[in-house]
Amino acid sequence: MSPVSSLHDSLTFFTVQSLPVTPWRNGGGETREIISTPQDASDFNWRASIATIAQDGPFSAFPGIDRSITLLTGEGVHLFAEGVVDKQLTTPAEPFAFSGDVALMSRLTGGVTTDFNIMTRRGTCRSVVSAKTEDFCAPLLMGGVLLVLKGEWLLQGEKALTTGQGVVWTNAQDVTLELLLTAQCADSQLLWAAILPQ
Repeated sequence: MSPVSSLHDSLTFFTVQSLPVTPWRNGGGETREIISTPQDASDFNWRASIATIAQDGPFSAFPGIDRSITLLTGEGVHLFAEGVVDKQLTTPAEPFAFSGDVALMSRLTGGVTTDFNIMTRRGTCRSVVSAKTEDFCAPLLMGGVLLVLKGEWLLQGEKALTTGQGVVWTNAQDVTLELLLTAQCADSQLLWAAILPQ
């Protein structure tokens, strides 16, 4: 097992509340970007963010992009495009994958929601998003994001991550390494987005 200190060039730690906020142009919400890589490129290979949806409205189309959205807080949202998508996103920590080629409409089930979003460029990479409640090892692969939803997790036996904190990485120098995550209490839960080559 490799300690956190030896991986510091590959890992970036973050707190959700400290992420930069970008209001949506239509006024329907805001986005907190975790990562967009390559950095400063006009066309990303993959992107991770947390969105706040404050009112009903459209989801922009992203041709050539595959998307995954996971409800974090709130009563949820109904995503639909006639004959293509009809999804009630009402269960937290349950990822929903769909094509960004289609512009969807969103209708809030109740009040404001927050969602975890992963976008990957088709033909370049893909994502697998899953919720974890027990100890596991996350391979570095092409990249990834870990976001604590509940409780506390210990990373590599030395770095504590609590609710609203996370770690992101891309282009790790040694992709054979794994990150050991150890749950510190019974109700601990996190999201893991693995970025793999396609």
